[in-house]
Amino acid sequence: MTKRNLILLLALVGLSFTAFSQQQRWQQKVSYKMDIEMDVEKHQYHGEQLLEYTNNSPEVLDKVFYHLYFNAFQPGSMMDVRSRTIVDPDSRVGDRIVHLTESEQGWIKVNTLKMNGKKLDFSMEETVLEVPLKKPIQPGETVKFEMDWDAQVPLQIRRSGWNNKEGIEFSMSQWYPKISEYDYEGWHANPYVGREFHGVWGDFEVNITLPKDYVIAGTGILQNADEIGYGYSNKVESPSKENPTWKFKAENVIDFVWAADPDYVQTTAQVENGTLLRFFHQPNEEYDEAWS
Repeated sequence: MTKRNLILLLALVGLSFTAFSQQQRWQQKVSYKMDIEMDVEKHQYHGEQLLEYTNNSPEVLDKVFYHLYFNAFQPGSMMDVRSRTIVDPDSRVGDRIVHLTESEQGWIKVNTLKMNGKKLDFSMEETVLEVPLKKPIQPGETVKFEMDWDAQVPLQIRRSGWNNKEGIEFSMSQWYPKISEYDYEGWHANPYVGREFHGVWGDFEVNITLPKDYVIAGTGILQNADEIGYGYSNKVESPSKENPTWKFKAENVIDFVWAADPDYVQTTAQVENGTLLRFFHQPNEEYDEAWS
């Protein structure tokens, strides 16, 4: 290869990298506000969601997609079949889903969905909700989606569920209808089969109502510690309401995760930059010293 050809090749490679990086200079923006009311006996909850979605892409969007991850935890689902038939199954899943009873299965049922106050139709294919838009979202435009849904938390299988092996009653990750990521490659509305997740960075305000015996550990910062009787010490006071609402706020995160258990205790650690770290765990003589 001549010197001139080498220089030309390097220039072309440089241009391709520049074009590739230019495509990634934008990312979508979300802002979730959710009200959740738990029925701890049935392991179900009702949810209402207000989602502000900003299209920072240069493309017009004529549809959106949501992930409904809990729908994977049903006998015959893609995740169930895959876990029982591939040559390298995840031992944490295996054939557990196919044996779940009706009350142990997971599901998310979307009741209504609106964009800017107007009702939308939608179709569900297991863990993916496809929503054609009556009015496309223009580049730079922010729209509001309002959703009402019901869900059942599966018996602990993986990441999410109730009654995990450590005895935590609710472990809630990937638990709500979550809008799919849209980037330079398009929509990432992949069915959930037990692999990794992709999401949109944004802000969350999440209000969770459940019986007063429970303590919640959640993403972000608890906004109403005094109201619910949960102070900033290690001591948990009994709230005055039978079903208090825990209000959390998290800014510029990729997801909102929470866990709840009646036996949770809290251990705190102050770090040099001023951040107070909080650790929630069940009291256990074997692990208390390690936590502290």
